[in-house]
Amino acid sequence: MENFIYSVNVTLPIFLVMVIGYALKQIGMLNDNFVTVANKFNFKVTLPFMLFRDISSVDIKAVFDLKYVLFCALVSTACFWLIWGGTKLFLKEKSMRGAFVQASFRSSAAVMGLAFIENIYGTSAMGPLMIVSAVPLYNIFSVIVLTFEGAHAGSENQTKKIKEACVNIAKNPIILGILAGLIVGLLGIDFPMLVDKTVNSVAQMATPLALITIGAGFEGRKALAKMKPTIAAAMIKLVIQPLVFLPVAAWMGFTGEKMIAILIMLASPTTPSCYIMAKNMDNDGVLTASVIVTTTLLAAFTLTGWIFLLKTVGLIG
Repeated sequence: MENFIYSVNVTLPIFLVMVIGYALKQIGMLNDNFVTVANKFNFKVTLPFMLFRDISSVDIKAVFDLKYVLFCALVSTACFWLIWGGTKLFLKEKSMRGAFVQASFRSSAAVMGLAFIENIYGTSAMGPLMIVSAVPLYNIFSVIVLTFEGAHAGSENQTKKIKEACVNIAKNPIILGILAGLIVGLLGIDFPMLVDKTVNSVAQMATPLALITIGAGFEGRKALAKMKPTIAAAMIKLVIQPLVFLPVAAWMGFTGEKMIAILIMLASPTTPSCYIMAKNMDNDGVLTASVIVTTTLLAAFTLTGWIFLLKTVGLIG
């Protein structure tokens, strides 16, 4: 019972903040414009500040674990190619394939991942290390699958979008925030207290504002669309990926912060940015939105279950 209460205390506060955002939207205090602006503000300002703060404040040379970084990168790669291969075999509707693959493998690592790690361990270097291993690959692989499975694959317009997407990947604020933090951490730069407090003040907004925004942007009706592929993608995202790769992580000796970060990489809800990419690259936006909604709802239960299991077997403290 103690482990169950621990798991509930980790997961439910995060989802309850999202519920508050949803409720505020329903009573008219928040609107669609708030969601749009807040998402942009989170993506371009607060999350990069938070990642920069977390990773620049630790001794990178002391905490860097090449085995852990390679594991996160290789598992993300394996998930993508296995899901895409299986989708080509079992999903006959070609128009859904790109959206299905992206929504099945791409986690909300930056928002949900950091929220969970912060809730359990406070400031951590393991979350940013996981993100720097997986998030660039999420973007690259998403561009690949949405290009080759999109409605206008091979067209001149699609080629232009690929180039634009590649530029956006290189300019991704989250990746830039991590790289800046790595540089500062490796060089051992100490900023004046004035700078540290300013960075910390902005960084502290990231998690609560992101969760409020996800809740406010929740569209329940879209969860009813295309239920069979939606449920299949949700099962892959929340159950099958962790079921396959968490035992491998345990066998390789990962515990504590590293295991939580790996769990989030594998089993957190589908990131809302999937919808933006799917729509912009002529893929199935309705299916993508449906998977985002469904995984966000179900993750309140599945993540609680996974954390309870990891706590029970002693892999997290």
